[in-house]
Amino acid sequence: MKKNNLERSARLSIIIPCFNEQKTLKKCVNRVLEIKDDSLSLEIIIVDDCSVDNSLQIAQQLANRHSEIIIMRHNRNQGKGAALRTGFQKATGEFVVIQDADLEYNPIDIKRLLIPLINNEADVVFGSRFLTGEAHRVLYFWHYAGNKFLTLLSNMFSDLNLTDIECCYKIFRRKIIERITIEEDRFGVEPELVAKVAQMRPRIFEIGISYSGRTYAEGKKIGFRDGIRALYCIFHYNAHKASLPIQFLIYLFVGGLSAFVNISIFLLFQSVGSNSSITIPMAHLFSAIIDYFLCIALLFRHNARWNTATEILIYILVVGLVGIFDFWGTLLLMAKGISPWLSKSVVSMIGLIFNFFGRRYFVFPESPTGQWQTQLDSSLKDIC
Repeated sequence: MKKNNLERSARLSIIIPCFNEQKTLKKCVNRVLEIKDDSLSLEIIIVDDCSVDNSLQIAQQLANRHSEIIIMRHNRNQGKGAALRTGFQKATGEFVVIQDADLEYNPIDIKRLLIPLINNEADVVFGSRFLTGEAHRVLYFWHYAGNKFLTLLSNMFSDLNLTDIECCYKIFRRKIIERITIEEDRFGVEPELVAKVAQMRPRIFEIGISYSGRTYAEGKKIGFRDGIRALYCIFHYNAHKASLPIQFLIYLFVGGLSAFVNISIFLLFQSVGSNSSITIPMAHLFSAIIDYFLCIALLFRHNARWNTATEILIYILVVGLVGIFDFWGTLLLMAKGISPWLSKSVVSMIGLIFNFFGRRYFVFPESPTGQWQTQLDSSLKDIC
């Protein structure tokens, strides 16, 4: 039997996002209450995400009987991420943990996850359904495969070696979670939290937990579109902090797609006999607009340093300079007898490199953060 006793007293805030969980909420909360003892006091924050069943009434009944329970309610359904955002803002405990309202996770595991935090060995502890010898219900292979793929991709960006980024159990020191602004409303909050924690470079532990997953017939809510969103979130919340070579590889996709649009529009206008002096800047303009929004969605951070107006002006300047190169470079190669498609392709590929460095260092520049910023701040503090 693994030791679950804590070496000192602590106060734990448990955030329970709840949407239509009338079948399991009461039993879940009762299991959570059972982990309370002389060394662990609880603050249970149930965030009802506009349930349309009896979940809210059940939560209110539980709150009437147990002073540890606080109820928050959304006036419209927003998703798990939004519920966690509400709950984290209300939390007052030394540590904060996420607990789903279903019965897939056993709260008794929380005490084991707390041990590295209590012993001051960790700042964040993640649970893992795969790094474990505990009971584990066998369910969907493709969910398992998808989770493994998302975890691998997340690890590549974050430089962590986690085994289960989608696991519900994540425990934070409150001072850590207070520094994170949750942007995702639904299940994309899981890879978002991992990305933002990784960029802070705290001490992270991972501990195996038991797991009794639900089938869709039993009320499981996560679906295919959430998997696609998780993939997007891994890029969106990690890529802007990735190393320069990784960012350039991502921009090969973003810029390559923009270059394809550029070339396609140019050749389309050429095929109907339009003047090159018009088709070249038009094609460049359309591709620049697509490039801008793809950069924000997948690679860099909108308003990383500038306000919106300044960012757009700097972007227009960079686009204009590359556009001049694109215009005269294409005409020059065509004047030397090179075919229009090859001339445009060569210039577009060179322009892709110029575009990347222009966006990375001028349009979307970011100050150093994470481990390097921590070291810098520490050094400055020592100097002062």
